Amino acid sequence: MTADTTGLTLDPQIAGMIEALDSGFPPVHTMTGAQARASIRSRLVISPDPEAVAGVIDHVVDGPGGPIPVRIYRPEVPGPAPVLVYAHGGGFVFCDLDSHDGLCRDMTNRIGAVVISVDYRRAPESAWPAAAEDVYAVTRWAAEDAGTFGGDGARLAVGGDSAGGNLAAVTALMARDRGGPDLTAQLLIYPMMNPDFGTESYRLFGHGFYNPAPALRWYWDQYVPDTADRTHPYVSPIHADLDGLPPAVVVIAGHDPLRDEGLAYGEALVVAGVPTVVRRFDGGIHGFVTMPSLELAQAARAQLCADTVALLAG
Repeated sequence: MTADTTGLTLDPQIAGMIEALDSGFPPVHTMTGAQARASIRSRLVISPDPEAVAGVIDHVVDGPGGPIPVRIYRPEVPGPAPVLVYAHGGGFVFCDLDSHDGLCRDMTNRIGAVVISVDYRRAPESAWPAAAEDVYAVTRWAAEDAGTFGGDGARLAVGGDSAGGNLAAVTALMARDRGGPDLTAQLLIYPMMNPDFGTESYRLFGHGFYNPAPALRWYWDQYVPDTADRTHPYVSPIHADLDGLPPAVVVIAGHDPLRDEGLAYGEALVVAGVPTVVRRFDGGIHGFVTMPSLELAQAARAQLCADTVALLAG
């Protein structure tokens, strides 16, 4: 197993499986986008007995590049429920509604919110800003049509993990810059926030901890191939004016190449006066929240959902 020289300790469950996880991750950086997508999809195990929610509806929203598939999860709560528009991770290239179905069901029940999972356009076939524009379009639709699916558009949040965390943060910027919709919260789970591969966490965790640096570089190459675009605030929100953004919950995995950029964004939000809670799970690796067999994942889900409930309650 790769040694951890940081003074942090891997979660015991993760430590027992990290070698298998790391060695089993496909070399996506040697593939085309379609090949990587197929490889990741082939590894997906769909639960034959998914967690029950009050209702699940597949729907289509009009978007700037055509119809955007979404999956709407409804909680068992009386009256209109708050709404969370959720962008899945996957390096802007892979994963989909099915890969994050379990997480979305869990959040629906824990938060008591309508969760809208977005099947945004993926790179490299649709490069930046296609994915971000799709998530923003669905967020606008959710605000306007919340009542049709049992949601309360006045209590509207955006969220996402990894690449989806980037898209959620960018959507919050777009909503502020474009005059709405008003957002109550943003939930950013180990987000990809800045294509800076020279951070200390990249050096420490770029190899041997499941989310390798070559793959991360490749994700950015697929999504934002023109390096001149990579300092745009809608690519790297760390370069944005963060004033006036909605309150944030930022989840950090300690053994993650993306750790430092997530921490930096949380600090920048605080400096900008945005109410922000940073939750560090130092024993975690990138992607751990979507590994429900881990006790650490269950603890993280409970905490981030409790934080989101508090924000949506005002």
